[in-house]
Amino acid sequence: MDVLTNISQLATCPDNNDQADIGCIEDAALVWEHGKIRWLGKQVDLPAEYQKSYAQDCSGKLVIPGLIDCHTHLCFGGWRGNEFAQRIAGKSYLEIAAAGGGIASTVKATRDTSFQDLKQKATGLLDEMLALGVTTVECKSGYGLDFDNEIKQLEVYAALQQEQPIDLVATFLGAHIIPAEFKDKRSEYVELLIGQLLPEIKQRQLAEFCDCYIDEGAYTLEEGRQILQAAAELGFGLKIHAEQLTYTGAAALAAELGAISAEHLERISSDDQKHLAKAGTVAVSLPLASMYLKDDYIDARSLIEAGVPVAVATDLNPGSSPSGHLPLAMLQACLYQAMSPAEVLKGATSIAAKAIARESTVGSLLPGHQADIAIIDAEDINHWMYHFRANACVGVIKNGVWQHNRL
Repeated sequence: MDVLTNISQLATCPDNNDQADIGCIEDAALVWEHGKIRWLGKQVDLPAEYQKSYAQDCSGKLVIPGLIDCHTHLCFGGWRGNEFAQRIAGKSYLEIAAAGGGIASTVKATRDTSFQDLKQKATGLLDEMLALGVTTVECKSGYGLDFDNEIKQLEVYAALQQEQPIDLVATFLGAHIIPAEFKDKRSEYVELLIGQLLPEIKQRQLAEFCDCYIDEGAYTLEEGRQILQAAAELGFGLKIHAEQLTYTGAAALAAELGAISAEHLERISSDDQKHLAKAGTVAVSLPLASMYLKDDYIDARSLIEAGVPVAVATDLNPGSSPSGHLPLAMLQACLYQAMSPAEVLKGATSIAAKAIARESTVGSLLPGHQADIAIIDAEDINHWMYHFRANACVGVIKNGVWQHNRL
């Protein structure tokens, strides 16, 4: 039995309520046992049976659910710092991609990098994320773009799931772009995805979700429909990179197909917002990508008002968002997406959990949920978001086990 006491504000972040309602309990205590939350409430109400258990004094700090990064491209070869300089000099993302940079350059680097080196690099990134309070991470493939290398990326995730504490949720993104060798035979690559990779990945249970990037320079709406319908028939959950650089109708497709999430959405229409709300599809905002690309930010305010739950994630990748700093993405969402600190916290906890079909186990601090807990050196959520620091997280508990403790 473990107990946290002297919590200034405990944000329970319950699922299925208003996005701004983080379920705060002031002057709280929290109890867990065998990796599960057992009791929470006012410290003065702590039951006598728990008062003799070992207690960690939180010294008046904020306690939140472990953060969930529900959109990353964790496994990749190389970096693309040269493109950063090109964008500052005025080149657009699409111009860089057309000249052989962008995703295609990372595909080459990933194909040239060994399984072991990819795993080692991803391990380092996960270690940094864990120290920030991130305890669950969605991770996409999509930098292999052939049979062997897409499988290689997903095998990295399977190995990492066994070797480090963060829970990983794997997504197959073989439909990221059309690889160069299939430039003039797109339909053959789509058939490779549908006829070979999807069945193999499903049989080996290497991914839970299938994603598709529908945009200029990537996949057409009809190609995306074909791939995602095939994935759904095999039992994959669906995600879509939608309306990022150009408007394509991909958000409406996400709603039509019952996708669990539509991600990016910088150019979504008001009608599409209504479709997502009706379908119960989560909108995943990626403010770091907007910052790095000097692009529009998602209109989170209108999405929330339309009834669409909005998650916040990093989009960690080597090109358009080379950072796994989820608290920085949360700050950006406050400043540029008109989201309150409370709405942002829900977006990185219980709503992010919904975007990966984990809301019944993680993302909330409620009895029966996993004891995934972050302790923040702030008295409340408003102060944490307002007073940005490199890392305000002073304690991380994953599945009831302390991973970091700087209290």
